[in-house]
Amino acid sequence: MALLITDQCINCDMCDPECPNTAITFGAEIYEINPDLCTECEGFYDKPTCVAVCPIDCIIPDPAHVETKTELLDKFLRLHP
Repeated sequence: MALLITDQCINCDMCDPECPNTAITFGAEIYEINPDLCTECEGFYDKPTCVAVCPIDCIIPDPAHVETKTELLDKFLRLHP
């Protein structure tokens, strides 16, 4: 599943440069993750780097975009042929 940045985000700018898929952008008020680009770092790292660097733990699994590990890897291959 894609990840989601909650409204507790403090706009610290830590997550954006960590995303290998450029799925994180600054939205209207806080950072947002594009679920079409988020692979939870599958194909790059063992764990999502944005979650690892977030100082307030405001990045969670997005319940509206549930995907299996296989689906995330397929998305990775589409994004990075």
